[in-house]
Amino acid sequence: MIRGRRRERRLELPTTAQAAPAGRFVAGVLSHLRESVRPGDSLLDVDAEAHRMIREAGATSCYLDYHPRFGAYPFGRVMCTSVNDTVLHGRPYERVLEAGDLLSLDFAIELEGWVADSALSFVVGADATDPADLALIDDVETVMWAGIAEVRAGAHVGDIGHAVEAEARRLGHVINHEFGGHGVGRTMHESPFVPNHGEPGAGPELRAGMLLTVEPFLMHGTDQVHITDRDGWSVMSVDGSRGAHAEHTLQVTDGPPIVLTAREGEELRVGVRAGA
Repeated sequence: MIRGRRRERRLELPTTAQAAPAGRFVAGVLSHLRESVRPGDSLLDVDAEAHRMIREAGATSCYLDYHPRFGAYPFGRVMCTSVNDTVLHGRPYERVLEAGDLLSLDFAIELEGWVADSALSFVVGADATDPADLALIDDVETVMWAGIAEVRAGAHVGDIGHAVEAEARRLGHVINHEFGGHGVGRTMHESPFVPNHGEPGAGPELRAGMLLTVEPFLMHGTDQVHITDRDGWSVMSVDGSRGAHAEHTLQVTDGPPIVLTAREGEELRVGVRAGA
């Protein structure tokens, strides 16, 4: 997830066949971790497992050397692991996961020349789930799919942001305007910035072949966040509210988009296609 706007760069448009391997790999890693993470695992354990899978696939992490202006130093890990009131960009450290923790994983890699980026949230330990956390996870996914439904050639990023915020409000949430989705391609964060708010018809127009992400996050209470002094990276809710985060990488077409990071067995909530 990025903050603010990106400077323009030359747009490269891959075929679906070129972009699909990265999307499949990201989806597979996130699915594996959701099924395998248990109470007693540390955030460093989660990151190490993702790093192992990256090496075995011959992929390249987008995070290890990532140092945007809002980060205190290069990220130095391969995955964002955000727990409870850490809602975005959680930098893995020694913390041990407990049953009932709400964990969001955000993961981006380059494979065969193209980048894919995706995020999901789940509760650690199936016997310790809080219904409110499960509802928040479902809501953030519903909000993401509302934005995805607007993605097609000729639409504008404002159409996506408007749909995201409208659905969040319908579900009783306020949504943070500071962070949002983004274009992807040869690198992780490219134009256009895809805010989680907007006006229909506003902003850059989408072209067939473009890759971009739709990326909302929600919290139980506030829409306000701050970056913790603990690591200069982790974005936390200001009131201690837990957060949930969802993201998919999409390819724009003249019709419904292709969801390149669709996970096996995932419910595709609008008329879209999974990546090849």
